[in-house]
Amino acid sequence: MQTTFTPEQLTDPGTSRANDILRACVHCGFCTATCPTYQILGDELDSPRGRIYLIKDMLENERVPDEKTVKHIDRCLSCLACMTTCPSGVHYMHLVDHARAYIEQNYKRPLSDRALRWVLARILPYPYRFRLALLGAKMGRPFMRFIPDPRLRAMIEMAPKVIPPVSCNDDPQTFHVADKKMRVALMTGCAQRALNTDINDATIRLLTRLGAEVVIPKGQGCCGALTHHMGKETESHVTAAKNIRAWVAEMDAGLDAIVINTSGCGTTVKDYGHMFRNSDLAANAARVSAIALDVSEVLMKLDMPEGSAKDTKVAYHAACSLQHGQQIKTHPKTLLKKAGFTVLEPADSHLCCGSAGTYNLMQPEISGQLRDRKVQTLEALKPDIIAAGNIGCMMQIGSASETPIVHTVELLDWATGGPRPAGLDRNGPQTPQVPILR
Repeated sequence: MQTTFTPEQLTDPGTSRANDILRACVHCGFCTATCPTYQILGDELDSPRGRIYLIKDMLENERVPDEKTVKHIDRCLSCLACMTTCPSGVHYMHLVDHARAYIEQNYKRPLSDRALRWVLARILPYPYRFRLALLGAKMGRPFMRFIPDPRLRAMIEMAPKVIPPVSCNDDPQTFHVADKKMRVALMTGCAQRALNTDINDATIRLLTRLGAEVVIPKGQGCCGALTHHMGKETESHVTAAKNIRAWVAEMDAGLDAIVINTSGCGTTVKDYGHMFRNSDLAANAARVSAIALDVSEVLMKLDMPEGSAKDTKVAYHAACSLQHGQQIKTHPKTLLKKAGFTVLEPADSHLCCGSAGTYNLMQPEISGQLRDRKVQTLEALKPDIIAAGNIGCMMQIGSASETPIVHTVELLDWATGGPRPAGLDRNGPQTPQVPILR
């Protein structure tokens, strides 16, 4: 694609990177075949190719974003299926992230939009604030029909029936092992710590059982993804910088990997090197990105025992951030099969479930259509369990499926000696259990 940026414009690192990405695009349109919003809405401007044209025009002319451009950029899930499909290697993620930051700086949204984004940015990345918000949402559920804004109704619907107790395993500490094979840091996350504490507990049990010493670093927190994808660069970089400093302190003491069990976070952390390329944290950010691994990547390095065959059918949902963002497609399925589960894959497994960070809260109608499509393809397999590697997908699919959904690592923990995942007992007691470490 030909571009017409001036030499002065190209002195800006973000614009320069956008120029490189735009020039790689050859207008082939392969991306439209795998774009979820294009399949649902049928509008070229709701496809990656259409959005690329809108972004190019906006950036080249340095114009104030108009409502039309913002609408179509906002409708993008950032599922990155287009990057898997693209034969030209167009790095759409960096382009749309830059466009969102440009919109955030230059476009004045309606008051309701600004208020919603402000609330999300100041609640979701902070576990204790998020817990309070979930409690408020639970109390507001009986009055939901009186709330006119579908986005606010979506926020109330997101609250789980049971809010789990705080897990002490998320506190800064080290879980030692007798026969240490590696030393890893576990990123405990933000929203996940409020929505489902079983995932981190299971991850710690499984890793230590397999010989990995697990460190919960002091000072870590939200990876910055939630605010980053809203275009709030300054806020996202502040939280990401805290993580970089916390992890580098552990790396200097010897660290083999930073383990991430929420794939949406993993995609962002692996991109820290790019995000901080022009800052004084560039070198350390690159070091962090170099050893950031999804939990499935770490488990493939460890000697997980082969389990006996189980009469349990598991439908595996491939989170977009894992299969497209990190290009990890087979590890979770390989591990589940090794543990003895029968693994099933749904039709159109490359398509997004509609969660996409805060997308299900800001675009509930489109998100709901994608969720229903995904649930239909998963339940068509008639599985006993649905497994996924991302808390957002679990909440999204679980809100519409009668089949229990748990994190992949919870099943692997169970298969190697851990407790039965609480999420499997959907019709059982709803009393939160005290986290079991070993």
